Order: sequence, then C-alpha cells, then structure tokens
Amino acid sequence: MAGKEIIHSDKAPQAIGPYSQGAKFGNLVFTAWQLGIDRATGELVQGGVEAETRQAIHNLLSILEQAGVAAGNVLKTTVFLRDMQDFPRMNAVYASYFGENPPARSTVQVAGLPKGGAVEIEAIAFIP
Repeated sequence: MAGKEIIHSDKAPQAIGPYSQGAKFGNLVFTAWQLGIDRATGELVQGGVEAETRQAIHNLLSILEQAGVAAGNVLKTTVFLRDMQDFPRMNAVYASYFGENPPARSTVQVAGLPKGGAVEIEAIAFIP
C-alpha cells in the first residue's frame, strides 16, 4: 500500500492554518473541515447558513474531485454548526447534494468556528 498523499485543489480556499486540504491513504480520502469561504475573496459568503453550507460543500467536493472522488463515494461527513437552530436550513441544502443514499453523518453544535462561520463540514470518502 502506498503512503500518505497530500491533496490540494486550486478550486478550494487555501488552508488557514498548518494543515492540508486533504490527504489520501490507500483508497481513502480524508478532507479537512471546509467553511463557506469564497476562494476568490478568502471571506465567508454572504447569505447565512444556507449560503455557507452550499459553499462549504462546493469546497469539499472540489478537494474530493482533485483526488478523483465523486460525491457518491463519500462515506462519512461531520458537520459542525455554530447554532443547532440552523440545523433544518443546513440540512435542506445538504440533502440537495447527498439526497439519495447519503453518507453517514454526525452533526454537532460547537462554541465557535474560524472566521465566525455558521457551518463547517469535513468528509471521508473512498476511491473506487
């Protein structure tokens, strides 16, 4: 089995700390958390939790695409919410990406997110 390979996508925001956007080991890909940051501006998108969720998933899928993985190959996601009251709105956007046969998921409320974000998402996927 090959060693760890770092995944980097120019379509997703640069890491804002000492971590990689993603890492591949064998046929598994692990992404770092993704906020709703617009790659072009480096800032959170406007429009609340729905817009941030859409952008976070776009960023996440860009990293997975760089690793040769489609949304249907996501095994598990973890969603971090600043406020669990946002769950229904986040969930509606999330379902539009992972509707049929969705991955396993954990969703937790956290005390705060970088840049004051409303949502942050990470994933584990497999390369077929």
